[in-house]
Amino acid sequence: MFEFDQYLGFLAFLTILTIGFWLMIFLLTFVIPYWIGGAFIERMKEIKEERKAKRASN
Repeated sequence: MFEFDQYLGFLAFLTILTIGFWLMIFLLTFVIPYWIGGAFIERMKEIKEERKAKRASN
C-alpha cells in the first residue's frame, strides 16, 4: 500500500496538521481574548486618567 518514505511523509503531514490545529485552538481561546481584554482595560485606564486631568485643569 505505502512505501516507507510515503509513510513518513504522511506522518509528517499529520503531525504538522495536528500542531496547526491545536495552535489555532490555543490562539482563539486564550491568546486573542487575553490580548483584546488587556487592550480594553488599558484603554479604560487612559480614558479615566484623561477625565482626571481634564477635571484637574478646570
